[in-house]
Amino acid sequence: MSSLPLGASHLNDPLRPPAPPGMGRGFAFALVAHAALLAALSAGVSWRTQDPQAFEAELWSAVPQAAAPKLLEPEPEPEPPKPEPKPEPKVQQPSPEELQAEREAEIAIAKAKEKKKLDAERQRLAELEAERKKQLALKEKLERDKQAQAKREAEDKLKKEKQDKQLKEKQAKAEDAKREAKLEAQRQENLRRIQGMAGASGGPGATGTALKSSGPSASYGGRIKARIRPNIIYTDMPAGNPVAEVEVRTLPSGQIVASKLLKPSGDAEWDKAVLRAIDKTETLPRDTDGRVPPVLVISFQPRE
Repeated sequence: MSSLPLGASHLNDPLRPPAPPGMGRGFAFALVAHAALLAALSAGVSWRTQDPQAFEAELWSAVPQAAAPKLLEPEPEPEPPKPEPKPEPKVQQPSPEELQAEREAEIAIAKAKEKKKLDAERQRLAELEAERKKQLALKEKLERDKQAQAKREAEDKLKKEKQDKQLKEKQAKAEDAKREAKLEAQRQENLRRIQGMAGASGGPGATGTALKSSGPSASYGGRIKARIRPNIIYTDMPAGNPVAEVEVRTLPSGQIVASKLLKPSGDAEWDKAVLRAIDKTETLPRDTDGRVPPVLVISFQPRE
């Protein structure tokens, strides 16, 4: 589309003088410059709040000009034909035998997996049972060791107590032996004092204790036994009739100062009963002459 320059209507006025050459072009350039300036100012003020306005300017030439040919876009190339899809191969349906074999294989695989799982569970249970038995055996061993240690300690304690008891008994026997030796020394001293009494008729080597060499009366032994026998306490039934022979030492007053078993009867209880009875008697009766022999040897039997 062609158009006349701005102010072309005035050029047709024959009464006006002709316009100087180049006025239309200069005016168009001035209009374009002012429009560009205005657009720049507007864009600088409101570019942040609104879209810039579009301006269109048309340039008019003094001489009609032909428009340029319209730009034609090249026609699009035809698309290559799509490849036709290949037909899928037909899948052959398995036969019933093959289906049965496949099912049997799946069942066998499932059974194998189940068997493997059961075997693993059995192995785990077996390991747990083995560990339990191991712990139980260890506990029993510790208990046995503890009992053995307690038994050894008890045996050691009993052994020590036995040794202590034997030592005490030994010490007691030693003390008894000392006391016996002391009593024996005292008896010997008494005998020597009695033997040295005035009127003794024995020689220097005599061992008697009487003032003169004479024995007790015939009935004196029976009287002594009659005094001692009621004090014998003996409840056993001995085998046979054992004889216990005892030596008794007395003072002139008849007081018993010592007694000693010269010949055991073979029955320890009977011997002890006789010695206890003598100690309990304390004093012997005088003989018919008014004297008590310093040393007497008396025999006792359970059945007399």
